[in-house]
Amino acid sequence: MHDEAPLLELVALGLAFAFICGFIANRLRLSPIIGYLVAGIIMGPYTPGFHGDTHLAGELAEIGVILLMFGVGMHFSVADLWAMRTVSVPGAVAQIIVATVLGACMSHLWGWSWPAGVVFGLALSTASTVVMLRALESCNALNSADGKITIGWTIVEDVVMVLTLVLLPAFFGQNSADADAHASGASTWISFAIALGKVALFIVLMLLFGTRLFPWLLKWVERAGVPELFTLAVIAIAVGVAYGSSVLFGCSFALGAFFAGVVINQSDLHNRAADALLPLQHSFGTLFFVAIGMLFDPMILVREPWKVLAVVAIIVVGKSLAAFGIVLLLRKPFSMALLVSAALAQIGEFSFILAALGVSLGLLSSDAESLIIAGALISILLNPLGFQLIRRMGLIKPTAS
Repeated sequence: MHDEAPLLELVALGLAFAFICGFIANRLRLSPIIGYLVAGIIMGPYTPGFHGDTHLAGELAEIGVILLMFGVGMHFSVADLWAMRTVSVPGAVAQIIVATVLGACMSHLWGWSWPAGVVFGLALSTASTVVMLRALESCNALNSADGKITIGWTIVEDVVMVLTLVLLPAFFGQNSADADAHASGASTWISFAIALGKVALFIVLMLLFGTRLFPWLLKWVERAGVPELFTLAVIAIAVGVAYGSSVLFGCSFALGAFFAGVVINQSDLHNRAADALLPLQHSFGTLFFVAIGMLFDPMILVREPWKVLAVVAIIVVGKSLAAFGIVLLLRKPFSMALLVSAALAQIGEFSFILAALGVSLGLLSSDAESLIIAGALISILLNPLGFQLIRRMGLIKPTAS
């Protein structure tokens, strides 16, 4: 029967295992996220017993990312985004450069080529938006000033990674059919400029026209007086804009969903929309962590223990110190520097996408991909500890409301 309904089986068992493992983790005074990751490992292809469909799990996780980022966008205004530009933009770009250099130099010491090292370093430079959101929510800092700067930082990271995904095949594409098209440096930079222009066009259209269209649509649906239609409209906007931004403009689902939320923030009904989405956000967000756990091969810890430790050190120590120093150099408060550095001390969604792209381009090996996943899993496991430490220090500024 399970062969005929793999999606139903994955959702049923994924949520069941996540509940059991999350409950046990909570009883042990650990973050439930750890339990969700363990549930994924149990369901993954590298452990005995039931093996879930990792492709389906990834698609379900993507829905979780869309809903979570849409919810975050609903707490942002256009003024908030503009105010963050002086910290989030230079900070995120500088931190990506530092982390990429660290990863590239480390991998070069292992005998890898410089192109492979650059892709590897980029994969270690971008944080998981979902993990960051859960961590900020757990310490009641999601809507604080420092929390919004942190979210803006990851939004900039998303934009940089979208452009990177376009640029890498242009520089390193191996397909003979595409070789001539990308042979010259001019065509490479044309591809980059087109990608940047598409992202900019999407953002402009959303801010100029989306802020009028979608709030009006919600108000029109609300007049019908049917609650399920209102909820359906909110979900359709979140998923539809995310998908449309990816297909038409080459944006990430996360970036598209975030700006869909930003335009809904202009509606008087944004609080009701946020409440309608909350149960789905929690459910699919949980499946995101289960999907990560399913990708993890525990044997990499035995085959390459020192390399795993080096990867974790770059993510948890190197990247955090870089972000901490950058925020202080920008003359921002010590508490903001701590919060940003703790939030970025992990990797996630884009890291997996970059790793898969690196493998497809022949730049990374399967072991390199496993190292990235191991680094993601371990850094996500360790991430709550950093937040607990700065919370005990009394340096997190919670939401005023």
